[in-house]
Formats: sequence, structure tokens, C-alpha cells
Amino acid sequence: MLPSAFDLAYDELLSRWPESTEERDVLTPFGPTRVHVYGRADGSPLVLLPGGSATGLVWFANAPALGRRYRVYAVDLLGDAGRTERRGTPLRSAADLTAWLDALLDGLGLARAHLCGHSYGAWLAATYALHAPRRVDRLALVEPTQVFAGFRPGYLLRALPTLIRPSEARARAFLSWETADLRPDETWQRLYALAGTLPGRKLIAGRRPRTADLTVPVLVLLAEHSRAHHAAKVADSARRTLPRGEVALLPGATHHSLPLTVPEQLNERLMHFLG
Repeated sequence: MLPSAFDLAYDELLSRWPESTEERDVLTPFGPTRVHVYGRADGSPLVLLPGGSATGLVWFANAPALGRRYRVYAVDLLGDAGRTERRGTPLRSAADLTAWLDALLDGLGLARAHLCGHSYGAWLAATYALHAPRRVDRLALVEPTQVFAGFRPGYLLRALPTLIRPSEARARAFLSWETADLRPDETWQRLYALAGTLPGRKLIAGRRPRTADLTVPVLVLLAEHSRAHHAAKVADSARRTLPRGEVALLPGATHHSLPLTVPEQLNERLMHFLG
């Protein structure tokens, strides 16, 4: 069988990762999970969770720098596009997602790890840190959605056509609108646009996590020109509710251009926070 357009884009983006990157399929009760592993063998573990449709490969611009200090584990999310498969226990709720992450960390042999997520991945990371604080050393939330505030109505209206009648063209038009003139990596744009057309995707949306109950140190990185939400309002909410929080703005970035644009700024902020 010939590879699909999505698979071709996936493999092309995978080739942008360092040559020593390992591809692992970790068995969980919900199916095998694809993890891209790179970095120092003795480095502190850093688990990266992408936004919806982005796949774990989206961190390719960050992995080389992060891998000099940490052992990086970039994950294809359960229920989303990528090479994580849904088999076995059905995926129905946020509790299933946290159980999946428990099994994933167990399968990777990680008793504890730093956890960093972008967008939907940030919601999942915050939800997991509340579920299992003993397993999270430090928590980084990059442009978190449905954590401190809801989406802008205009953003949801723009996104609606990609949800009702998904197509590569509609996804590209949506990306072009949100990222303005930043023009994220072309291969990744193709991968993201094709991801929405794949059958069987099932992103679980749960309630907003109670961030005031987080006991781990938290970094919140927000995009100056995000169209997903009002960055200033999210920053105010984060500062009010996080007992051990640090909030920073990434100049020039938009929601969907992260983590591809300004990777040096993101990496610097993240490594300074993680120590």
C-alpha cells in the first residue's frame, strides 16, 4: 500500500529531527503510543505534549537545544493524528487520558518528569499535574487553552469550518489567518492541515483544571499576538490563580505559530525555568 499524504508529510518532518532520535512505541492499555526520544541519556526527563493536530514532531525546532540538557520525550497524543494507535481500552474521558499518561510514564520507566504542553497539550499537562503531582517535577504551559480562560468567539467562528467540513484547504486558510505573516514551517503546515482530514480522531475535552490547586512550580508562556484568546487576560488570570507560577509573554508569536516560531526565546525561557 502506498503511504498517504499525511504519512509522507510525517516522515518528512521526522527527518528534521536529529539523527540520533529514537522512535519508540510504548505499550499502554489504550494502545501503543509513539514517542520521539532525543537528548542526553543522563539528562532530566522532559515530556513534551503537542497541540491538537500538531503531532509530537512539532517540537523539532526545540529538540536540538533542549536535548543538550534534558532527555526529551515528544509524544503523539492518544486520540489525535500521528502514530499513536487507539486499541484496547476505549478512550472516553479525561480520566482515561490521565490513566494513559500514567501507563506511558511507567512504560518509559519515568517515576517523575518535567512536563511541557502546548495548547490542548497544555490543558492535558495541567490536568495530569493535578492528577499525579508526585510524578511532575515542573510544569510548563505554552499558550494553554481552556486552562485559565476560554477561546475568543472570533477564533471559534474561524475554526468552525475546519471542524464541520474538514479539508486541507480549510485548515491552511485557518492557519494563515491565525499566524498572519509568520509563515510556520511548510512541511508542518501540510501535516497539520492533513491531520484534520484523518478518520477516527477523538480529542477528549474536559473541564478546566483547578489551577489554584497545583502544587508544582508552573511556567506559563503566552503568545503576544495569539488569536485563540486574549493573552493579557490569560496572563492576569494565571498570576491570580497560580500559587507557584511564573508568567511570560513571547513577543511576535501567535497561538499556532508556536512552538515553531521564536524557538530560541521559548527554549531559553523553558530551560531557565526547568533549571
